Amino acid sequence: MDYPKGKSVIGCRWLFKRKEGVEGVQSARFKARLVARVFTQKEGVSFVEIFSPLVKHRSIRVLLAMVAHFDMELE
Repeated sequence: MDYPKGKSVIGCRWLFKRKEGVEGVQSARFKARLVARVFTQKEGVSFVEIFSPLVKHRSIRVLLAMVAHFDMELE
């Protein structure tokens, strides 16, 4: 991919974490996530706004209950 002149690429790195399980019930799990190196970003150049969609489980349950009650279809 060709990058615009005068612009740098935002780096990223993998973060690994070991989640301890419950002894005798669950074994340890390993989780990984890819994160951008935020300190290289500049507002207005690398990004314009920050948006992170979150949904509460209660909201999903209410939506599913309404779909079931009114005999609707959910896609």
